[in-house]
Amino acid sequence: MDYLELAKVYEQLEKTSKRLEKTFIVSEFLKSIPKDKVDQIILLLQGRVFPAWDETQLGVASKLVIKAISIAAGLSAESVEKKWAELGDLGLVATALLKNKSQSTLASTSLTVDKVFSNLQKLSKTEGVGSVDQKLKLIAELLSNASVLEARYVIRTVLEDLRIGIGAGVLRDAIVWAYLAPKIRYNGESQSIEVEDREAYNKLVDLVQSAYDKLNDFAMVAEVAVRGVKALEEIGVILTQPIKVMLAQKVSDADEGFEVVGKPAALEYKYDGIRVQVHKSKGKIFLFTRRLENITKQFPEVVKAVESHVSGDNFLLDCEAVSFDSKTGKYLSFQNISQRIKRKYDIEELAKKMPVELNVFDILVFEGESLLAKSFTDRRRLIEKIVKQKEKEVVWARQLVTDSAREAEVFFKESVEKGNEGVMMKNLQGIYKPGSRVGYMVKWKSIMESLDFVIVKAEWGEGKRSGWLTSFTLACMDEDGNFLEVGKVATGIKEKEEEGVSFKELTDLLQPLVVSEKGKEVVVKPQVVIEVRFEEIQKSPTYSSGYALRFPRFIRLRTDRAPEESSDLGMVQDFYDEQKKI
Repeated sequence: MDYLELAKVYEQLEKTSKRLEKTFIVSEFLKSIPKDKVDQIILLLQGRVFPAWDETQLGVASKLVIKAISIAAGLSAESVEKKWAELGDLGLVATALLKNKSQSTLASTSLTVDKVFSNLQKLSKTEGVGSVDQKLKLIAELLSNASVLEARYVIRTVLEDLRIGIGAGVLRDAIVWAYLAPKIRYNGESQSIEVEDREAYNKLVDLVQSAYDKLNDFAMVAEVAVRGVKALEEIGVILTQPIKVMLAQKVSDADEGFEVVGKPAALEYKYDGIRVQVHKSKGKIFLFTRRLENITKQFPEVVKAVESHVSGDNFLLDCEAVSFDSKTGKYLSFQNISQRIKRKYDIEELAKKMPVELNVFDILVFEGESLLAKSFTDRRRLIEKIVKQKEKEVVWARQLVTDSAREAEVFFKESVEKGNEGVMMKNLQGIYKPGSRVGYMVKWKSIMESLDFVIVKAEWGEGKRSGWLTSFTLACMDEDGNFLEVGKVATGIKEKEEEGVSFKELTDLLQPLVVSEKGKEVVVKPQVVIEVRFEEIQKSPTYSSGYALRFPRFIRLRTDRAPEESSDLGMVQDFYDEQKKI
């Protein structure tokens, strides 16, 4: 299959911002491709060659891409950089500069999807002495055989910044339209669809979403969807492949919590740690964050605790790991445990200095049986049966079952006094829905006026802050996975590293993510999530979300949050609406 076919689809998608039109374009393309290419195409439509749960990265910096373009275009690297400063997108730079090269030297061999996919995967496996030259050859080989249109998207995929506006919602619905509900009629003029049975259609959408939440891989979902509804219904959690954890709505007090989850409810401490999925398969234990990162090596004491105190050969636990001071036994904040997530050296030493306690609050799989449809009460009962508690190693999440708002308030205060964020409230009969905020559990925190946003732009500082990025543009997500700007933050960040999260630390995090730079402003890949407190949310035409944060202040890095788990536009709107009631 020629890569040009896919490049033309990319171009169509880039030219429209209409969600249904994007869905139609993708679904029609999926119908036209061979079934054995579905997995590759789905990944490439996301700008990936590995699924989201796979930590493998292409590891290609902008400088290397500039060199590859200069070779393919027969120009100096300085000329490429100058064009980049003008256009702000190396994909467009490749298109512009390769137009000037004789077409006789381009597209000498038809570029195939297989070839692009293969070369890109090889980039991630190229390491050691001479790896830079090998990566350069892999990229230059693709460019030398690419048309100007293909070159644009090859470069963007290499940089993992495709820019075609395909979110999870579009891919999900396109899979439904292509393979499960082909009789859908799309009206481009009115931007609407006609379906014979809306209820049946919604069930299909929910089915594909559920499959994705379990697998974290639309390529696998699409491969199964080709075989029909029954095959999708049989999809289960795959141990050692992290799932999307169930998420919680926010409430402001016990009465609001009971209104959502019902009475009586289970209240549990909301710990200030990191959410950890514990997978045990065939005797081996794996730990994953809610961002799908494999942190097994970083937390050897957790692996040992699970081996010693949890019965069973195959299971999946949902937990919170909380750090504590090894000398005083006092629980520490999230910022302390977050230091361990990226640690690659001196792991054992740090584990002794800052060990963690695993608080188990749910179980999703046990000995081959999926427990997602079981009640929370049944799942908790199983936890108490298989987890032998040992303080400061592995324990059950502290719990109170009550229908009393007064008792709930006392429990909440107790949790906060012990250094926790608040409490979780859970429906006793609630099932577990990966990735959903469905009302089976809510979070009640002591401080409500904060949200998690993604950094999408930044500005270089001046004077004593020159050399640092010092003003950060924040964004929330809409339902289609687009990032919408909601304000800028520059306060709450420290100048000295020993005082907390510093401008230097944020600069070091963001520099490898820069995709374009113009004057003082840089655009970055939306990967860094931060928690921000603010005085209020206002309506604003200045930002693409339609809202602006008033007096925002940086609180902390959320290394435990994936960009798609940051606060969405709906949450911003809810906060705005709640303000008007006060």
